[in-house]
Amino acid sequence: MASNYRLDYSVDLVLCIDATSSMGPVIKMVKQNALNFYRDLMGVMAEKNKTCANLRVRVIAFRDYKYDREDAMLVTDFFELPAQAGEFEACVKSIEPMGGGDDPEDGLEALAYAMKSKWNRQAVKKRHVIAVWSDDGTHELGFGKEAPNYPNGMAKNFAELTQWWGNRSNPGVMDDSAKRLLLFTPSKANWTNIQAAWNNVIHYESEAGNGLIEHDYKQILNAIVNSI
Repeated sequence: MASNYRLDYSVDLVLCIDATSSMGPVIKMVKQNALNFYRDLMGVMAEKNKTCANLRVRVIAFRDYKYDREDAMLVTDFFELPAQAGEFEACVKSIEPMGGGDDPEDGLEALAYAMKSKWNRQAVKKRHVIAVWSDDGTHELGFGKEAPNYPNGMAKNFAELTQWWGNRSNPGVMDDSAKRLLLFTPSKANWTNIQAAWNNVIHYESEAGNGLIEHDYKQILNAIVNSI
């Protein structure tokens, strides 16, 4: 006898967005689609015969602590979609591409913030997805630690951040079965190190310095849904 029972996913998604000047194209794309993000994502899930009972989205916009100081990191709580779609759109539209100083940015600090999100751990079927957009490499952790607003409790180096990510044998700060990391980044340090050493990572390579113009909105939605 066929069963009509359906087990829906609960999805927590953290969007880590390089908000420096060169990232204008992708920031513009995200802004244009923010209000309809829930509808569009659910549409792609339906196309792939997937369902989502609950969706929460968090935003982390990052630049460079050493050069951008108080503008180095925007970190929000989770927005529950679709109920908070308006608040999510307002947050995304407040992000302006600027600053950055030198070419690498503080993407590892942004990733650390994302990993320590207040994930939904109660759902039976859950996915905790981090998506990172950047068109350059990253500084080593602590490059900007002299900035007065550099976060306390940050991982001291890449090895410690790797421990935070963990694996099946040595669990980190995330649920190993639920976690997924999507990198829309060039093949530059430390993104290539992450791809080589961490589990549950998919790297969508892009050309350095071009604002990720080769990744369109539909492709990004498909990548997120494929990770669920």
